[in-house]
Amino acid sequence: MYFLPVILGSDWNVYGVASAIHMAYGVKSIAFAIHKQIYTEHLDYLTVYPKDGFDTKEVFVNVLLDFAKSKETANKKLLLISCSDYYTKLICEFEDILSEYYLFNYVDNNLRIKLENKKDFYQVADKYGLAYPNTLIINKENHKDYKLKFDFPIICKPNDSVEYVKIHFPGYKKAYTIEDKEELDRILHLIYENGYTGEMILQDFIPGGVENMYVVNAYVDKNHNVLMTHGARTALDECEPRNIGNYNALISGDYSELTANVKKFLEDINYTGFANFDFKYDPRDKKYKVFEINIRQGRSSMYMIYAGNNFIKYLVEDMIYNNSNEYYDHKKPHLWYLTAKSVLLKYTPAELKDYVKELLADNKTSSYGFDYYKYKNINRFIVALRRKLSTIRYYKKYMG
Repeated sequence: MYFLPVILGSDWNVYGVASAIHMAYGVKSIAFAIHKQIYTEHLDYLTVYPKDGFDTKEVFVNVLLDFAKSKETANKKLLLISCSDYYTKLICEFEDILSEYYLFNYVDNNLRIKLENKKDFYQVADKYGLAYPNTLIINKENHKDYKLKFDFPIICKPNDSVEYVKIHFPGYKKAYTIEDKEELDRILHLIYENGYTGEMILQDFIPGGVENMYVVNAYVDKNHNVLMTHGARTALDECEPRNIGNYNALISGDYSELTANVKKFLEDINYTGFANFDFKYDPRDKKYKVFEINIRQGRSSMYMIYAGNNFIKYLVEDMIYNNSNEYYDHKKPHLWYLTAKSVLLKYTPAELKDYVKELLADNKTSSYGFDYYKYKNINRFIVALRRKLSTIRYYKKYMG
């Protein structure tokens, strides 16, 4: 049975999804996006179609419906895969229309609303037993008059990431570590003066650095059965201001306590589809505390493929072939990284350096997380090389 993956976006996430599909099934994908990006250029197994206004509801729906009715899709099952929070939102909102032509697996729109914004997600997490940091929610009206219930330093981040990503200003970051009230007031002023209208989240800063950060990806089939969980510990995070919060090195392994909590939570809330969680371990009370859930596979999901767990198979087997699988929790150690090796070795936290070197020595690592297909395509070889060299430059700039 032939299927055609229709991916939404053109970034790292799209590269990972299209590569995973090609690795597993030898199938070529197409993608729709606002514009092309270098991450998904020059790939024989992916064609990106840029569409003006694709981030508007009318264009989004019309493009997908027109494509579904075209000759190109005759006798093919169309598998729709989102690679951004915004496209996930649109799929959920237009589920009734799109489901006539496409196969996809996402939560219903009511559950999406509860999980998408961090404020609402924390209420759900609290109800179902997922720990999260002490939190204060403020808005545009009261951002000059608030009282913290915890001490500095704190984390400051937007509640509505879909709206926030559309604004721009000097010093823009996905999230801020704030040392004092003066700095916090300045950042809040910048955010609201530059057009953001949603709520902001102020959170207790959990001690420790990137070495205490963890990620879990999961897949829940259309019948609400959790089929896969895969946890990883962060060895290196992104340092460019606009990309802070993304991962550049992840260590897969046995994180059973964490993945068991995720599995139970997803079952309790009657979830479906991919889910991506960010956690930080709090040494003060020895709890893993959740920051957010993404209602899709994570941007760095290729870490799972290189560890021997091709995440896309769970979706394809479920939605295209209607095959059921037993639950799989990945536990084998593996290092995935997306920088030059010299950057990895220099900037990995001291606590993890020896383990990273051990994994490298034992070949329990991907050679480089952006190298799929580079030896079959000189343009992809150049893209991968430029990425490596750029990490040497910008880590030195931002990390010293």
